[in-house]
Amino acid sequence: MTAAGVAVRPASLAPRMSPIKIVLSWMGVTLLAFPLAGYLGWGIAGHVDSVGPSLIGGALTGAGIGLVQWLFLRRDLAIGPAWILATSVALAAGLSSGAAVVGYDTSGGELAIMGSISGAAVGLAQGVLLRSKFSLWFAWIVAMPALFALGWFVTDTAGIDVAKQFTVFGASGCVVFGLLSGLILTAGKRTGERHPGERRRLDTLPS
Repeated sequence: MTAAGVAVRPASLAPRMSPIKIVLSWMGVTLLAFPLAGYLGWGIAGHVDSVGPSLIGGALTGAGIGLVQWLFLRRDLAIGPAWILATSVALAAGLSSGAAVVGYDTSGGELAIMGSISGAAVGLAQGVLLRSKFSLWFAWIVAMPALFALGWFVTDTAGIDVAKQFTVFGASGCVVFGLLSGLILTAGKRTGERHPGERRRLDTLPS
């Protein structure tokens, strides 16, 4: 019996989409996940005007966002369903903290501050899960506070009635958030692609 090394490229690491398709698809994911999950959280928990609604609304919104994102990322990055729970807990903690810090105010500056705190929590939770799977995991952590703040700024500038104290920014903010975070996804490398030698397995062949 002899052993022969055979190079195997994992199917999950095979490129499925061009960079532009990744960005556009991620923008679509964002436009689907954020508004729908936001209306779910806001509709059940009510206005983000105290700790209770912000915790419950943030958890429901985060779970919805995490679910749709996970469905997109699970194949190429091998992300597990822990992504859903992490996003839910992080947005609940970030939104409740951020909203309290600004006194539940909805002026542009306060929403940006609230968004940056929410984004910091979400970015940290998601970045930890990306660490062993995605080369720009730290950039993801760093970018999320700014992108959440920008999402709220764009939503407020677009004339959306932010005084209703939603749990997350609206569709106009999603376009910018989806584009910029999609560029990070496109620029990053799956960790398994760093070494073209890929994994090898030993197949036993008859001599």
